[in-house]
Amino acid sequence: MAESIEEQPVDQEKSGSRKTKHHRIFEYFLADIESGKFKNGDRLPSEAELVKQFGSSRPTVARALHDLQNMGLLERKVGSGTYVNRAQKQMESWRFGLLIPGLGSTEIFEPICGQIARLAQKHHHTLLWGDFGAKQGAPELGLIEQVCASYIRQMVAGVFFAPLELTEDKDRVNRSVIAAMKSAGIPIVLLDRDIVPFPQRSSIDLVGIDNRQAGFLITNHLITLGCRRIDFLSRPDSAPTVMLRIAGYREALLNSGISPDPEWVHSGDPADREFVKRIIDEGATAIICANDLTAANLMRTLDALGYSVPQKIRVAGFDDVRYAELLRPPLTTIHQPCTDIGTIAMQVMLERIKNPAIPPRDILVQPTLIVRQSCGAA
Repeated sequence: MAESIEEQPVDQEKSGSRKTKHHRIFEYFLADIESGKFKNGDRLPSEAELVKQFGSSRPTVARALHDLQNMGLLERKVGSGTYVNRAQKQMESWRFGLLIPGLGSTEIFEPICGQIARLAQKHHHTLLWGDFGAKQGAPELGLIEQVCASYIRQMVAGVFFAPLELTEDKDRVNRSVIAAMKSAGIPIVLLDRDIVPFPQRSSIDLVGIDNRQAGFLITNHLITLGCRRIDFLSRPDSAPTVMLRIAGYREALLNSGISPDPEWVHSGDPADREFVKRIIDEGATAIICANDLTAANLMRTLDALGYSVPQKIRVAGFDDVRYAELLRPPLTTIHQPCTDIGTIAMQVMLERIKNPAIPPRDILVQPTLIVRQSCGAA
């Protein structure tokens, strides 16, 4: 079952602040409840009052209150209102494990895991972090399985797992981890990506962005700028999220009456000058990269080859990592609301522990297009 969660667009003039209105409302009341400003039994303002107070929509306010209710902090009485009721649902203290092989090299996982850690600390859970060797480049595969075995020995209540990518052995390692956790009866929440290629779907809860929509958004943006030949570049052995982004990319082309040529989709090293030159020589005018790191490496190669961005070739990426706006020119990309992903991942884990028989779910947070100069937009 897929669930899609609406997010408020990120203000591009204030791109340093990534919190959605939902998250700001959530944190505002969480802080006031934790500090004692709102005491047990106090009635919160009505949804209509909160809509006016925060300049937000009613569904956004309702979602923030629902999240606080799920955490056992509020009680909503039909016809009466919403009340602080911390005694309503006392959460047990759990020990969780983080299994994130790309933590040192994939920037989105740092804020996601940071938010999971903050929520664990606030609610007296314990969070274990594994060491996977080198912080840059490929993690040590043996260490991944060692950390997995360690979590099982320590009888963790659940594991947040970002499946391995960018190595030929990724499928074997990912299957090994999942099989070991399932055998031990430990719930898993996947972060960002599945363990099987699109359009297949595993039987595990997953929290991430709607990658198919993200691929559509960024491709459609380039089409509106006049691009008719748009290429897509990823590295070999990328995560299944890339196939979802490619699916959205193709849908956007078809939606605009452009027949997507399979030759426009490339798998290779963006630092390989001959490989990149061949793409340009074949007629590419815009290149969407599977993530910002690939885009950054591509832009450096294009500069070395004498191809100016965006005058000669337009470039775009995914993730909106910290350095994306520091590139020259700044990178057009898709923003991932990492803090919200971390919040939702913790909620999904607690719900899975409470109700192990519920069907597996995709919780897909809506992506946001961040327009900067690399795409050629004014």
